[in-house]
Parts: sequence; structure tokens; C-alpha cells
Amino acid sequence: MITPVYLMPGMAASPKIFEFLALPENYKLYPLSWKIPQKGEGLAHYAKRMVEDIQHKHPVLVGVSFGGVIVQEMAKIISVKKLIIISSIKTKFELPRRMRISRALGLYHIAPVKLVKSIKNWSKHAFNEKMENRLDLYKKYLSVDDPHYLKWAIREILCWDQKEPPANIVHIHGDADPVFPHKYIKDCITISGGTHIMVITKCKWFNENLPEIIEN
Repeated sequence: MITPVYLMPGMAASPKIFEFLALPENYKLYPLSWKIPQKGEGLAHYAKRMVEDIQHKHPVLVGVSFGGVIVQEMAKIISVKKLIIISSIKTKFELPRRMRISRALGLYHIAPVKLVKSIKNWSKHAFNEKMENRLDLYKKYLSVDDPHYLKWAIREILCWDQKEPPANIVHIHGDADPVFPHKYIKDCITISGGTHIMVITKCKWFNENLPEIIEN
């Protein structure tokens, strides 16, 4: 029996972030893509539209970063075999202090989304090879540069009001994550040296361990 595994990328990211995942043949991967949010759309309604792309009953949902928030909202609508989040948060209390301050002050209204939109032009200003390689990664894996989407996504993750984590959720988090620092995260599987993009950089760990996590 084939187990469908739906994969939700991080904020503005392309499904290409999952290109190195390779699970056994009894699993089939279905990468999802971001939709442009409708005017005034909240997370609950957005999740309903994302659920329209789920073609199987009781799938596994895997979400990275903001995608982890989205799959939690989707799991409130459909029954899932397993709910897994990576480099993400389970409640508003796991947001780092700087994000909570931004939320309280409403700073998401002035988020510099144009910087993300112009990322394709940054590489010509790179002043060393390491920076140029990093910018190449951003250009490859960041696919959504719509300003409306970016403003919406930043606002929704900062204002997400979930107070209790879902039952039986599996949270995988790196101890070197600069976006959602590990010190704020409760009850997770900790990956040593894992950063916010560890679904790419630690793909070997995921390929070796995801099947057991899904089944157990």
C-alpha cells in the first residue's frame, strides 16, 4: 500500500526544497505550491483552498517553516495519518522574542518585502564566493515574489494565535535555527547542527528517519 506524503515548503519557497528527499517505494511524495492569497483572506480559509489539492484520504502532511503552520491548519479540516513540521512552530509562544515584539507593535505592516522581490539582482553585488553561493541558493529555492503574498505571509505567521499544539504532532527542529531559535521550541526531535534550511542540508537524516517517524 502506497502512503501519500504531501510536502508544504516554507514561506515564499519553491517545492524544489524537497528535491533531495527520497523515501522508500511504499511512499509517494506530493510537493505542494503556494497560492496567492485572496484579499482579506485568513489562514483558516487559505488552508481550505490548500486542502483542495489533497487527493488522498488520511495523507501524511509535512510542512517546513511557515508551511508547518499551514499544514497544522489543514489538519484541522481533514483527517491525517501523520502531521510533521520541520523548522517551524506549534504555537504562538514558540515565536522568538523579536517576532513577538514585531507583532505587538504591528511592525509587519512595514516589512521590507521589496528586498525579497529584488533578490534575483543581488548576486551581481556579491562581494565574495560564499555570499554568491548563498544568493544562488535563494534564487533557486525562493519562487514567490508577489508583494501581496509576502505581506500576507509575514502578517499571518506573526499574528497566528494558536495556543495549544495539535495532538500527536511531530516537530523536527535544528539546534542552530536562526529564524525560530531552538531555545523557544518545546517537545521536538532535535537535529544537531540543523539550521532553518536543514530539509536541504540534512536531507540524508530525513531520508533515513522519516519512514520510521511516519509509521510510529
